[in-house]
Amino acid sequence: MTAAHSPAGQISVRVFGGPTALIAYGGLNFLTDPTFDAPGEYPMDELITLVKTAPAPMAPADLGRIDVVLLSHDEHPDNLDHSGRALLAEVPLTLTTPGGGMRLGEGAKGLADWEPVVLDRPDGGAVTVTGVPAVHGPGPRAEVEKGAGQVVGFVLTSDDLPSVYVSGDNASMDAVQQIAKRFGPVDTAVLFAGAPRLPISPDGQLGPLLVLDSAQAAKAAQILGARRVVPAHCDSWAHFTESREDLVSAFTEAGLADRLQLS
Repeated sequence: MTAAHSPAGQISVRVFGGPTALIAYGGLNFLTDPTFDAPGEYPMDELITLVKTAPAPMAPADLGRIDVVLLSHDEHPDNLDHSGRALLAEVPLTLTTPGGGMRLGEGAKGLADWEPVVLDRPDGGAVTVTGVPAVHGPGPRAEVEKGAGQVVGFVLTSDDLPSVYVSGDNASMDAVQQIAKRFGPVDTAVLFAGAPRLPISPDGQLGPLLVLDSAQAAKAAQILGARRVVPAHCDSWAHFTESREDLVSAFTEAGLADRLQLS
């Protein structure tokens, strides 16, 4: 588990392995892509079996109150596993893709690109969560979504707080450019990385990147002007081809190591 805090102590981010992070923002607790199952296998088809390699350091019951789940997408178990899916029933609101909002039913809301949702803060203020573009692989978005499905990212803003960007399972640097144009510079970027690839043939040949690799994550941090980068989605699953150490190396090479928050 890693934790990161803003200088004023107003925003904390704790990462629990894989894509799962707890963000405390404006008195509300946001949980990204909940994955709390024990290590195991998730057969997808005759060619692809996703393998979780490490347990989460905490159980859902240990997290305390969760106000909102920010779910990049619901269709892959490395973003929403069995225990994560059960947790959704206990959370008042899940924000996700338009298709996911329909599949998950009550308590879930799908967000289109740039669609905002305003949430009341306990102190009487408000947090705006805006759905932002994400593409789960290379190529035109419409073509990628035919195979990999929809994904969504999120930006959290509030009048008196710095912004937070959660990339979700995004592989598109063009999407990062669009988000930077609207919201940059962002204070904190929770970047999903890990360079996941899946087999595309019986002999184990791997397909293209499905989410950012380490070098792309460093470039994304530059584009966003992020003061702080919290890496997620770079451990605990066998199809992630780059590790947290690879990400640290890429940020160091880019001269951005001081922006990383790892503990």
